[in-house]
Amino acid sequence: MPVNRLLPHLLLLCGAAWLTGCSTTHNKAPVEERQPIRQAARTPLPAPVATTPPVAAPAETAKPLPGVENAGKPGYYTVKAGDTMIRIGLDQGQNWRDIVRWNAIENPNLIEVGQVLRVLPPQSDAAALASQGVAPPRVDSKPLDGKLAAAAPGAAGTSAPVAVAAPASAAQADDEPAWAWPSAGTVLANFEEGKQKGLAIAGKAGDPVLAAADGRVVYAGSGLRGYGNLVIVKHNNTYLTAYAHNQALLVKEDQAVRRGQKIAEMGSSDAERVQLHFEIRRQGRPVDPARLLPAR
Repeated sequence: MPVNRLLPHLLLLCGAAWLTGCSTTHNKAPVEERQPIRQAARTPLPAPVATTPPVAAPAETAKPLPGVENAGKPGYYTVKAGDTMIRIGLDQGQNWRDIVRWNAIENPNLIEVGQVLRVLPPQSDAAALASQGVAPPRVDSKPLDGKLAAAAPGAAGTSAPVAVAAPASAAQADDEPAWAWPSAGTVLANFEEGKQKGLAIAGKAGDPVLAAADGRVVYAGSGLRGYGNLVIVKHNNTYLTAYAHNQALLVKEDQAVRRGQKIAEMGSSDAERVQLHFEIRRQGRPVDPARLLPAR
């Protein structure tokens, strides 16, 4: 093609190319804006310290029960659940007040299971006690104190002769007591080892209950469960007698009594019927009264 014709075409192509370049928009690559990372402030670790194993707090030492060092020794008794000083005295053949004194007990109502009590006089043992004797003290009779009769549960307002102890003699023997029946009633139940600790004797409410032998009252009250109004008489270092279920008590503790003396009135306290429950205990152990009482 002639140059004069080609030139206009070239100019047109160049102008088109220039216009196209100017109108073209160059897109920038997307840029993600990131916030500058802030590092959390770090607490500096303490310098390592040498440690020792933790020391355990000393265990609190339990206070030992009184008398435990004597557990199992002759002449000592370990308290069991349900025991009272009155029951311990009856089972050991002792005046419960003596046991309280021998053990320096401040409150006889506060004894603990596992506590060990001296049940023989100080400076004595079972063999020595068996060889010692205690004779019943001489007694004189006088009317019962009216205040005592009025205070006795179910007691009548009348006075009854009672014995007043004279000073105990230094010469005392532990002979077999001269026994007598404590009541004139018939026997309802006989002694049975491990079940029936004594005799159940029939009678009417108010019938006389008599001391079975000379001795001294070591308990008169209603503090022994199952016995009701109870009298316990100590005859010597070997024998005690117990008279239970009375309606009235006519003697008081530490009072000397004679065989055949009226000490209570028959009743039904803590029992299903009127009766006298009578026990003889040899060194605290129940024995059959029928073997010791005279034949009727």
